[in-house]
Formats: sequence, structure tokens, C-alpha cells
Amino acid sequence: MAKLDESLLTGLPPFSQLERPQIRAILDEAISRRYDEGKAIFREGFDADHFFLLLDGFVRVSRATETGEQVIVLHISPGQLFGIARALQRETYPATAIAAAESIVLSWPMRLWGPFIDSYPSFAAESYKTVGLRLGEIQASLTEMATKAVEQRVAATVLRMANQSGRKTEDGIEIAFPITRENIADMTGTTLHTVSRLLSGWQKQGIVKSTRKHVVVTDPHRLVVLSQSNS
Repeated sequence: MAKLDESLLTGLPPFSQLERPQIRAILDEAISRRYDEGKAIFREGFDADHFFLLLDGFVRVSRATETGEQVIVLHISPGQLFGIARALQRETYPATAIAAAESIVLSWPMRLWGPFIDSYPSFAAESYKTVGLRLGEIQASLTEMATKAVEQRVAATVLRMANQSGRKTEDGIEIAFPITRENIADMTGTTLHTVSRLLSGWQKQGIVKSTRKHVVVTDPHRLVVLSQSNS
């Protein structure tokens, strides 16, 4: 396999304050792998033997409920670490990670987590910042589930995905990874029928454009209003 170039990591937050020789040493320990859409990178409850960095694509993170259903809790964007179970003081993965689109991922053996944290303080700081942000995002989702009406939850979830991964197009802000109505239903604790009804209604109102595995927010302001409305 060709040697990975340091420029892959130099602009990414966990590595941006490191010198090129330090990045070279980190990359020399990495394995690069491509995952097709729908392929599992790791599964909840399995031994956390590697941690990962997403170079390209998107990763969907889900957790199992008591009844065995998978509930989507996060989407990982390019440039982010994931599978960092050791940062949570865990020996197993707390969730399942699936490639939401064709993805390129770097991985390192988990035995290197401690040495990386000890040797590179800026890497440690950014890694634990990532953990904090993700826990905050999960907490926000749980709060929405407990306090918001269905339409508010769906609007807030679509907005969050657009904010995290959105790219500007002629039509509006496109969610950059494939997302189905069933995925949105899983994320918001509602039914596929309800999500389909809401998205169809919003499309008629010019708020979103929704096709198979594809959502574009055409009027973000009105979606913000819907996510906050009590009506």
C-alpha cells in the first residue's frame, strides 16, 4: 500500500497543531480502508479494538433499544474521529457505525490510544472536545424527544443534519449523505407514515425537496420556525 501523505491530516482539528514528523509517525501506524454504503465499520457491544478517522464519506451511528430496534443517534462527517470507546472508559463499542455513503476510513489499534493521548496534548484536547460535543448532541436529541411535538422533532432533526453536513446548491442546502424517510423516523421516535406526510406537506409549501435518499432544505428559516413552534 502506498504511504499516506501527511497533508491528509494537517488541516483536521485533532492533528492541526502537530508537527509534520508527528503526523508522519501517526500515519505510519494507520490502516486505510474503503467501506461501501451500508457496510458496518464496527458493531455495538463488540470489543473496541480500533479507533477511527473518517477521511471521506459519512458514517451513521445507531444504538439498539431494549426491544432490539436500531435508533440513529449521530452522523459523523469527514475529518472526525469516531469509535473512541477508550475516551469513554469503555472496552466495547457503545454503538454501531455504518457507512451512510461510500466512505474512506483510517483506523489505528486501540492500544495506541493511550500513547497518542500522552504524547500529543492537542490531539487529546480535541478528542475529548469531540466526546463532549457528541454527548451534548445526543442530550439535545433526547430532550427534543421528551419535550417537542412530532413536527418540531422532525424539523429540528432535518435542520441539524443540514447544519452538520449541508452543502449549498441551486435549490438550497442539501444534506450531503443519503437519508431515507425511515432513517428520519428512527431518529425522531415517530412513524414512517408521519415523516412521509410531513415532508410531502413541506415540499408543497416550498420548505424542502425530498426524493429517495435525498433531502434539500429550500427554506431554512421556515424550517427553523417549524422546529420552534408550539402550534
